This record gives sequence, structure tokens and C-alpha cells, in this order.
Amino acid sequence: MKVLNVTLLMVVLTVLVSCGGTTDKQPANADGFGIIEKELKSKFGDQAYYTNLVISYNDAIGNIISVTATENPESLKMGEWNLTQSTWNQTAEVSLEVPEGNKAADFMFQLNEKINLSKLGALVEKSNKQLEEEKGIKNPKLHMAFIKFPKNGEMSKTEYSIMLKPENGGTTFSFDYALNGELLRFDY
Repeated sequence: MKVLNVTLLMVVLTVLVSCGGTTDKQPANADGFGIIEKELKSKFGDQAYYTNLVISYNDAIGNIISVTATENPESLKMGEWNLTQSTWNQTAEVSLEVPEGNKAADFMFQLNEKINLSKLGALVEKSNKQLEEEKGIKNPKLHMAFIKFPKNGEMSKTEYSIMLKPENGGTTFSFDYALNGELLRFDY
């Protein structure tokens, strides 16, 4: 009987832990975005390359993750994918053209220590705090957060971009940060 109780407890805990990791309900912070990054690496691999990565939030369905990704940049083929309510859907296949003498990977980024979603999530938290302190806006909501990678592939010009809205709607506040977390622009 004791073995049955322990087994039942383990099954319940496993179900609870596995359900807690869904990307659609992750909070807009370093930990939540870190879980989203793990999901991306699970889907596309640790060494995947991206040209587009956007996390948007919708009250009705939660986080929506949109990416353009490939595991093999030299194939000159990428897939456009959306993750909504724990379901991946490929929306398009993209063929790339790269200037002669260049590598496709030079125009893409990877999720690693230089560019990562935990940092983006931490900057969302920082932006929320700034809005509360400077504008008196309580509980701003994530509208969109994304990595803005320059078309010329110059890594140092990569930016983290964040768009927040007041809890009850209204003006969108935009924050752009350098990779080191320095605020470059704050606009509304």
C-alpha cells in the first residue's frame, strides 16, 4: 500500500511539473523567458540560427513565439514558425540570398551567452519598473519583446526591443537596449 501511495505521488508530481513548463503562460521575466529559450533549443537545437525572434502576449491565449530559424544556415533555407498554446506551426519556408563571398550564418544570430532570452526577460522587468517609477503606470503588460538583429549582420548593433502597455490598454511604450543592457531609446 505504501508503494502505491509513493508511486501515485510521483505520478502527480511529474504531471504538475511537466504542465508548469508551457511557454504560453510564462511570465515576462528572466526565468519565464529562459524557459521559452529552452523550448526553442528543444525544437531547433542548441546550435540553431535565427533571423527573427518575437515574443508577443495576448490576454486570451498567452505568449505567442514567432521565429525564423534553421539548423543549417548554409542550406539557405529557413522555416517561419509560431508557437501558440504549446503547439508549433510552420507558417512558411524561406529561401535566402546571400551576397557573394559571405556566409549565410553571418546574417543570423544564435541564442548563447551574447544573445539570450533570459537577458531579454530581465530587461522587460527593468522596463516595467521604469514605467512604474517614471510614469506611475502600475502593472504594465508585455505587448511584444524581440531581438532586433541588423540586416548587415553587425553583431554589435543587435538590440533587445520591448513594447509594454498599461494593464487596461492605451499608449505603447517602447524600450530599446544594447546587448550589454544599456538603454538606447525610450519612446511612447
